[in-house]
Amino acid sequence: MSSVNIMEKFYSPTGKVFTQKTLLEEIIFYIKSDLRSKYKIIIGTDSSNHETTDFVSAIVVYRVGHGGRFFWKRIKDSKKQMVLRERIYQEVMMSLNLAENLLKELSLNKEIDFNFEIHVDIGSNGETREMLQEIIGMVKGSGYEVKTKPESYGASKVADRYT
Repeated sequence: MSSVNIMEKFYSPTGKVFTQKTLLEEIIFYIKSDLRSKYKIIIGTDSSNHETTDFVSAIVVYRVGHGGRFFWKRIKDSKKQMVLRERIYQEVMMSLNLAENLLKELSLNKEIDFNFEIHVDIGSNGETREMLQEIIGMVKGSGYEVKTKPESYGASKVADRYT
């Protein structure tokens, strides 16, 4: 996969474009607008094979019990990745890289408080069930809470909407 800045060019569902700076400002503004609420920041990535392999990563800022906002970005891999295992690992690595970059920036703002999760598009049913424990271990070993299907809506619903 070509070298890209994982934090470049995110979109809102309305089509508004965010740079790394404006995305971080938007997330911080949203959380600061109601500091009494609890927040979860969720990252999930999904992919699909066409002529190329498209990866879509989503950042969900969930105001627990009161909805939320999300942002997404697409990365196209010029080669079609036929092996599901390779695609799932790439999805997880993209989510972990995005998490590292996002959390590094958000941790500079001490006024905001949130829980953080990585959502992976695998579950105990289907083709990905053999990978479940190794992917969970990979994410937990990186220091993050992980959710799988059916709880992994950041990947299996939000990111999937744009693949």
